[in-house]
Amino acid sequence: MISCSLDGYVNDQDGSIGWTAPSEDRHAFINRRVRDTQVFVMGRRMYEMLRVWDDWPPGRAVEDEFAALWAQADKIVCSDTLGGIDAPRTTLEPRLTTQRLDRIVAGTDGVVEVSGPTTAAGALRAGKVDEIDLFVLPRVTGGGQPALPGEMQATLELAESRTFSDGAVYLSYRRPAS
Repeated sequence: MISCSLDGYVNDQDGSIGWTAPSEDRHAFINRRVRDTQVFVMGRRMYEMLRVWDDWPPGRAVEDEFAALWAQADKIVCSDTLGGIDAPRTTLEPRLTTQRLDRIVAGTDGVVEVSGPTTAAGALRAGKVDEIDLFVLPRVTGGGQPALPGEMQATLELAESRTFSDGAVYLSYRRPAS
Protein backbone atom coordinates (compact mmCIF):
# COMPACT_ATOMS: atom_id res chain seq x y z
CA MET A 1 0.00 0.00 0.00
CA ILE A 2 1.54 3.27 -1.08
CA SER A 3 0.48 6.87 -1.65
CA CYS A 4 1.53 8.65 -4.80
CA SER A 5 0.91 11.86 -6.67
CA LEU A 6 -1.39 11.98 -9.68
CA ASP A 7 1.72 11.84 -11.86
CA GLY A 8 2.92 8.67 -10.08
CA TYR A 9 5.56 9.79 -7.56
CA VAL A 10 5.83 8.82 -3.88
CA ASN A 11 7.70 12.00 -3.00
CA ASP A 12 8.21 15.37 -4.64
CA GLN A 13 11.34 16.66 -6.36
CA ASP A 14 12.79 17.69 -2.98
CA GLY A 15 12.12 14.26 -1.46
CA SER A 16 9.25 15.54 0.71
CA ILE A 17 6.35 13.26 1.60
CA GLY A 18 4.51 15.58 3.98
CA TRP A 19 1.70 15.95 1.45
CA THR A 20 0.90 12.21 1.78
CA ALA A 21 -0.49 12.41 5.35
CA PRO A 22 -3.93 10.76 5.36
CA SER A 23 -7.25 12.33 6.25
CA GLU A 24 -9.11 10.70 9.13
CA ASP A 25 -11.39 8.68 6.83
CA ARG A 26 -8.43 7.49 4.75
CA HIS A 27 -6.51 6.59 7.93
CA ALA A 28 -9.49 4.57 9.22
CA PHE A 29 -9.61 2.74 5.87
CA ILE A 30 -5.88 1.99 6.08
CA ASN A 31 -6.43 0.58 9.58
CA ARG A 32 -9.07 -1.81 8.23
CA ARG A 33 -6.78 -2.83 5.35
CA VAL A 34 -3.76 -3.63 7.57
CA ARG A 35 -5.71 -5.44 10.30
CA ASP A 36 -4.63 -8.85 8.92
CA THR A 37 -1.04 -7.82 8.23
CA GLN A 38 1.34 -10.05 10.16
CA VAL A 39 4.60 -8.76 8.67
CA PHE A 40 5.53 -5.35 7.29
CA VAL A 41 8.56 -5.51 4.99
CA MET A 42 9.95 -2.08 4.15
CA GLY A 43 12.99 -0.10 3.18
CA ARG A 44 14.90 2.39 5.30
CA ARG A 45 12.99 5.51 4.26
CA MET A 46 9.60 3.86 4.82
CA TYR A 47 10.76 2.62 8.22
CA GLU A 48 12.04 6.08 9.16
CA MET A 49 8.61 7.48 8.34
CA LEU A 50 6.66 4.75 10.16
CA ARG A 51 8.81 4.26 13.26
CA VAL A 52 6.92 7.06 15.02
CA TRP A 53 4.26 4.41 15.67
CA ASP A 54 6.64 2.53 18.00
CA ASP A 55 6.20 5.26 20.65
CA TRP A 56 2.91 6.83 19.59
CA PRO A 57 1.33 8.93 22.36
CA PRO A 58 -2.40 8.19 22.75
CA GLY A 59 -4.70 10.90 21.49
CA ARG A 60 -6.89 10.31 18.44
CA ALA A 61 -8.75 7.02 18.12
CA VAL A 62 -7.84 6.38 14.47
CA GLU A 63 -4.14 6.90 15.16
CA ASP A 64 -4.25 4.90 18.38
CA GLU A 65 -5.78 2.00 16.46
CA PHE A 66 -2.99 2.06 13.87
CA ALA A 67 -0.35 2.21 16.61
CA ALA A 68 -1.86 -0.93 18.17
CA LEU A 69 -1.91 -2.73 14.81
CA TRP A 70 1.70 -1.69 14.18
CA ALA A 71 2.77 -2.97 17.61
CA GLN A 72 1.22 -6.40 16.97
CA ALA A 73 2.98 -6.96 13.64
CA ASP A 74 6.53 -8.03 12.88
CA LYS A 75 8.63 -5.55 10.91
CA ILE A 76 11.54 -6.33 8.62
CA VAL A 77 13.60 -3.35 7.51
CA CYS A 78 15.70 -3.91 4.39
CA SER A 79 18.68 -1.57 4.35
CA ASP A 80 22.40 -1.84 3.87
CA THR A 81 22.93 1.69 5.23
CA LEU A 82 21.41 1.32 8.71
CA GLY A 83 23.80 0.13 11.38
CA GLY A 84 21.13 -1.38 13.59
CA ILE A 85 17.58 -1.09 14.83
CA ASP A 86 16.34 -0.96 18.39
CA ALA A 87 12.58 -1.31 18.05
CA PRO A 88 10.06 -3.93 19.18
CA ARG A 89 9.38 -6.83 16.81
CA THR A 90 11.72 -5.31 14.21
CA THR A 91 14.66 -6.91 12.44
CA LEU A 92 17.17 -5.54 9.97
CA GLU A 93 18.25 -7.25 6.75
CA PRO A 94 20.54 -5.87 4.05
CA ARG A 95 18.06 -6.28 1.20
CA LEU A 96 14.95 -8.14 0.17
CA THR A 97 15.53 -10.95 -2.30
CA THR A 98 12.71 -12.89 -3.91
CA GLN A 99 13.95 -16.02 -2.12
CA ARG A 100 13.82 -14.26 1.25
CA LEU A 101 10.34 -12.94 0.48
CA ASP A 102 9.21 -16.49 -0.32
CA ARG A 103 10.49 -17.62 3.12
CA ILE A 104 8.76 -14.71 4.89
CA VAL A 105 5.44 -15.48 3.19
CA ALA A 106 5.76 -19.22 3.92
CA GLY A 107 6.46 -18.44 7.58
CA THR A 108 3.31 -16.45 8.30
CA ASP A 109 -0.41 -17.18 8.41
CA GLY A 110 -1.39 -13.60 7.64
CA VAL A 111 -0.72 -10.90 5.13
CA VAL A 112 2.81 -9.80 4.28
CA GLU A 113 2.90 -6.20 3.15
CA VAL A 114 5.92 -5.06 1.16
CA SER A 115 6.10 -1.29 1.04
CA GLY A 116 8.44 1.31 -0.28
CA PRO A 117 9.17 1.59 -3.98
CA THR A 118 12.82 0.55 -3.79
CA THR A 119 12.27 -2.45 -1.52
CA ALA A 120 9.22 -3.65 -3.43
CA ALA A 121 10.77 -3.22 -6.90
CA GLY A 122 12.39 -6.65 -7.14
CA ALA A 123 9.29 -8.41 -5.84
CA LEU A 124 7.08 -6.49 -8.27
CA ARG A 125 9.34 -7.23 -11.25
CA ALA A 126 9.49 -10.93 -10.30
CA GLY A 127 5.70 -11.20 -10.09
CA LYS A 128 5.79 -12.00 -6.35
CA VAL A 129 3.20 -9.36 -5.42
CA ASP A 130 -0.43 -10.50 -5.61
CA GLU A 131 -2.00 -7.10 -5.00
CA ILE A 132 -0.95 -3.51 -5.65
CA ASP A 133 -2.75 -0.92 -3.52
CA LEU A 134 -2.30 2.74 -4.42
CA PHE A 135 -3.69 5.91 -2.92
CA VAL A 136 -3.53 8.45 -5.73
CA LEU A 137 -3.48 11.93 -4.22
CA PRO A 138 -4.69 15.15 -5.85
CA ARG A 139 -1.22 16.57 -6.34
CA VAL A 140 1.16 16.77 -9.27
CA THR A 141 4.81 16.84 -8.20
CA GLY A 142 6.55 16.99 -11.58
CA GLY A 143 9.16 14.49 -10.41
CA GLY A 144 10.42 12.44 -7.51
CA GLN A 145 10.66 8.71 -6.98
CA PRO A 146 8.22 6.68 -9.09
CA ALA A 147 5.69 4.57 -7.19
CA LEU A 148 6.23 1.60 -9.50
CA PRO A 149 9.55 0.38 -10.87
CA GLY A 150 10.59 0.74 -14.48
CA GLU A 151 10.86 -2.41 -16.55
CA MET A 152 7.90 -3.95 -14.72
CA GLN A 153 5.17 -5.54 -16.79
CA ALA A 154 1.93 -6.97 -15.45
CA THR A 155 -1.66 -7.48 -16.47
CA LEU A 156 -3.87 -6.64 -13.52
CA GLU A 157 -7.57 -6.46 -12.70
CA LEU A 158 -9.21 -3.70 -10.69
CA ALA A 159 -10.35 -5.29 -7.43
CA GLU A 160 -11.54 -2.20 -5.55
CA SER A 161 -11.68 1.57 -5.75
CA ARG A 162 -12.81 4.26 -3.36
CA THR A 163 -12.60 8.03 -2.91
CA PHE A 164 -11.89 9.95 0.31
CA SER A 165 -12.68 13.35 1.77
CA ASP A 166 -9.16 14.64 1.03
CA GLY A 167 -9.57 13.90 -2.70
CA ALA A 168 -7.47 10.74 -2.61
CA VAL A 169 -8.54 7.75 -4.68
CA TYR A 170 -7.76 4.21 -3.55
CA LEU A 171 -7.07 1.70 -6.30
CA SER A 172 -6.47 -1.97 -5.61
CA TYR A 173 -5.27 -4.16 -8.48
CA ARG A 174 -4.75 -7.91 -8.38
CA ARG A 175 -3.24 -10.44 -10.70
CA PRO A 176 -5.98 -12.30 -12.58
CA ALA A 177 -6.76 -15.82 -11.40
CA SER A 178 -5.01 -18.41 -13.54
